[in-house]
Amino acid sequence: MYQSTNKPEATGRKIRRFAIILIALLVIGFVITHFFKSSHEHTLAKDTKTEASAPPLVEVVTVKPAPADSGLTLPGETAAWYESTIYARVDGYVGKWSADIGDDVKKGQVLATIETPELDAQLVAAKAKLVAAQAAAGLAQTTYKRWNDSPKGVVSEQEREEKKANYASAQAQVALAQADVNRYDAMAKFKQVTAPFDGRITERRIDIGNLVTAGSNASTTPLYRLAQNNPMRVFINAPQATAASMKKGVEAKIHSSTQPDREFTGKITRNADSINTQSRTLRVEVDLPNQDNALVPGMYVDVAFALPAEGLMQIPAAALIFRTSGPEVAIVDQNHKVQFHKVSIARDNGGTLEIGSGLSMGDQVALNISSQISDGEVVQVNDSQKGNKDAPARTK
Repeated sequence: MYQSTNKPEATGRKIRRFAIILIALLVIGFVITHFFKSSHEHTLAKDTKTEASAPPLVEVVTVKPAPADSGLTLPGETAAWYESTIYARVDGYVGKWSADIGDDVKKGQVLATIETPELDAQLVAAKAKLVAAQAAAGLAQTTYKRWNDSPKGVVSEQEREEKKANYASAQAQVALAQADVNRYDAMAKFKQVTAPFDGRITERRIDIGNLVTAGSNASTTPLYRLAQNNPMRVFINAPQATAASMKKGVEAKIHSSTQPDREFTGKITRNADSINTQSRTLRVEVDLPNQDNALVPGMYVDVAFALPAEGLMQIPAAALIFRTSGPEVAIVDQNHKVQFHKVSIARDNGGTLEIGSGLSMGDQVALNISSQISDGEVVQVNDSQKGNKDAPARTK
């Protein structure tokens, strides 16, 4: 009986001992976890405070000279060397036509013939009036000559002057009748519609039997459109920043999406010498040969220019800051202080800018600088830009 009484007591002591050990381990674990957590939070707070008090981090690039030949590609539009809309010069109807769209024609070639019955009748009547006027003038001349040769006293001087005046009037009528004949003869020549220059028919608006009216107003219909495509003109609207470089003789290379493997070469032949006040662009014309008519009017093309650098400086577009006072860049000096400088943009090449003034070669300019950074503030340069950081910088 005694042994059975001690067994439960021994088991209870073991359980209490195990519970005490487990509680001790949990307390120790909690203390260690709390210590490391507090240490980490302290370190994090210290690092955060240090980072917050550190100068802002910026990336910089070094200002360098622009390439000797700066490439600039702009959109352009092709246009014919000559282009004319041909209208009728006489009233009538189309008797026949001999040129269709796509036909190459020569200067003076007959494109169509207009039947003009009214004009023909007017010409016949004018010629008849001329014959009558000539006959009346002949009679007046004979009468005047007979009265002028009569001895004095046989006819009065007044009658002689009247016959002279009648003769002069008859001559004037002949001249008027002849002028009418000449006018109708000239108009009759326009019955044949001819090409004003060598070119290609790009539009035909007539057919046999169509009534046509002389003139070129809103109520009249053109007969043909004719274009001469060799040489070819290409018009470009160049941004104002590049206007000074768009000089006569600058070479241009033209590419078309319809012929991606072919390059056309031309030169600037003229420009408007005036900036469009709405688009702030300069109208530039490039002429190029087009013997095989590979280019046609109205095409969209890309025009690449190789512009001289003219001593300009080049920076990435990301370095530019637009403010109310104009474009600026942030220069980082040797003391890592930020200095904002106004600049003038000579050329905008998209990803890069060519600067005319406001910078010096070797200056370090910040990229994508925060608007929170003020003039004179100290910054730290990104280590990844070490090559630029070691470059010489200008100080005030």
